[in-house]
This record gives sequence, C-alpha cells and structure tokens, in this order.
Amino acid sequence: MSDEVKIDAPAETPAPQPEPDYYGQILRLKAEFENYRKRVDREKPDWYRMGAAGVLAKLLPLYDLLRHAHQEVQAGHADTPLAKGMEAIFREYEKLFKEEGVTEMDTLGKAFDPHYHEALGFVHKPGIDEGAVADVLQAGFMLGDKVLRTAKVRLQKAEIKSTEA
Repeated sequence: MSDEVKIDAPAETPAPQPEPDYYGQILRLKAEFENYRKRVDREKPDWYRMGAAGVLAKLLPLYDLLRHAHQEVQAGHADTPLAKGMEAIFREYEKLFKEEGVTEMDTLGKAFDPHYHEALGFVHKPGIDEGAVADVLQAGFMLGDKVLRTAKVRLQKAEIKSTEA
C-alpha cells in the first residue's frame, strides 16, 4: 500500500478587515449635531409662536364678552366709574393683542373664503354682492399672517326675482 501523505492546502485566510474610521465617524457625528443645533435654533421662534397662539386663542372668548359688555356700558353709562374701568381693561386687551401681532379680520362685504370665514347661514341685505359676507356674528382674528380664529358670518343670499307674465 502506498502511504499517501495528505498535504493540507493552505486554508484561505479571510481578507483583513480595514480598521474602523473612528475619526470620520466623529466628524460625521459632529456635523449631524451642528445641523441639529441649527435646526432647533431656527424652530425655537415657531415653538414660541405656537404656544402664544394657543394662549391667545383661549383669550378670544373673554375678549368677545368684554367687548360686548364694553359696548353695553358705553351705550348706557358712559360717564360712570364702571365705564372707565371697562375702558381701561379693554385698552389693555387691545394693547396686548397689538404687541403680540393679533389683528381683527375685516370681513364685512368681502367675498366668502372658507379659510377665513365660517358660514352660519344666509341673510338678505341691500347693496352687498351675492355670496359675500353680509353679517358678522363673531369676529375673526389673525396672528401675523395665520388665522387664529375664523370669523363666523352670514352670507348674502341671492335675490329671487319673480317673473310675472
């Protein structure tokens, strides 16, 4: 018998793994963090505005009640201490709204826009175009260029013309 000598073929050694690029990873991580920081700095004013918008929106019903009470007091008791106190409170609200950039929408007679108006019915008033805002039931407000609260309005109804033969 022959002695066969088995010669093991050299085992394939895996290709050496390149060393991890820790410096490159650190640079990318630093760049990502800088981008995050810049984005947060850009978004901070928006977060403030959104928070302020929420508070201001909650103040609007109180403002509506105050305005109604102010009009009633001015109509009947304009020279009383109550009227002067109401006037001072009303001025403070207006000052706060002006400082925060809140403005009342001018909607009467304007074309209906569902982004700014909430239609609650129809009414007929002379001198107003069909489909335009004929009556404002609750004022709408803007915060800068964004709608804080839509105006609740009634629209001009089309005039029905009867044809007599």
